[in-house]
Amino acid sequence: MSKLLNLTILLAFVVIVLGAYTRLTDAGLGCPDWPGCYGFNTVPANAQDIASAQRAYPDQPLLPEKAWNEMIHRYIAGLLGLLILIIFIVSGKKRQQLGLATGLTLLVLFQAALGMWTVTMNLQPIIVMGHLLGGFSILSLLVLFRLRLSQPPMTPNLLTQPLNDLRHSDRILPTHRQRLTRIQLYCSIALAVVIIQIALGGWTSSNYAAIVCTEFPICNGDWLSRFNLNDVFSLSPVADTYQYGVRDTIARMNIHITHRIWAGVTIVYLLLTAYQLLKYQPERKIRFIAKALLVILCLQVSLGIANVLFQLPLGIAVAHNLVAAILLITLVTLLWFNQQQLQEVL
Repeated sequence: MSKLLNLTILLAFVVIVLGAYTRLTDAGLGCPDWPGCYGFNTVPANAQDIASAQRAYPDQPLLPEKAWNEMIHRYIAGLLGLLILIIFIVSGKKRQQLGLATGLTLLVLFQAALGMWTVTMNLQPIIVMGHLLGGFSILSLLVLFRLRLSQPPMTPNLLTQPLNDLRHSDRILPTHRQRLTRIQLYCSIALAVVIIQIALGGWTSSNYAAIVCTEFPICNGDWLSRFNLNDVFSLSPVADTYQYGVRDTIARMNIHITHRIWAGVTIVYLLLTAYQLLKYQPERKIRFIAKALLVILCLQVSLGIANVLFQLPLGIAVAHNLVAAILLITLVTLLWFNQQQLQEVL
């Protein structure tokens, strides 16, 4: 089961990268139907199939490169769904983490529906953002599944002393427990903060607002006087297609700015969380993950700034999505290990 989970986690990363690549190359409607492509199981290649595709969809010309981007993403996502189904079956047979396996399976089914609606609703931004969050959720649950399966024995210590020796101290142990509880609260809030930031990033991307601000840290002069949260959280106007966006420039600018503002909140809060971990967490493994969190945060901030300064280069934009996923599962891992240690002292 462990090897199967490792493979599935790796494939989930690949699906996230391919999803970002498909979105950023404007290939989300590379195939106008679902689950096939112009009525075929693969991208039409010969002249007869191409002619048939054009007759079926006369207003949507076949662009093979974009169509292949979309279909490869679908094929790999389908393989990921198959592996998760196998995990569900194995979990049922072994009576092992069946609740989590069931949740994963249901989430994959809903994610497939979101993938279909992404196409049939012509890239409606709220659906595209939901599809992005679904992919990140699947990855997070897979990582949690792997952590639960491994159940690594924790050997927490305080000031290099075995924790069992501290059980006889009426003063030190309660203090240690309080610190661990506070750290767990910090990590839980940090996870929520990062999820909101990922959602705002998906909202920015799905509304084609990523390159509307061409300067950093400001956004096109006097942005503050034109800032309006109604532009950010209102649904997109009804349109035949949402490809390339349907909102005006000011609305897109406000969406972009909100993503930047919350990025600032995320940076500050993750720094505070890492400080709490490094100051009060005695377990070396958790301290190492906290240091990794700081490195990942710095990398993600650098990629975000580079996206603005260089106007969304494809490689950097895809990497920005990938590092966001790594940041998310790093927090999931921190929460898990800290919770395991907290249980040791209760």
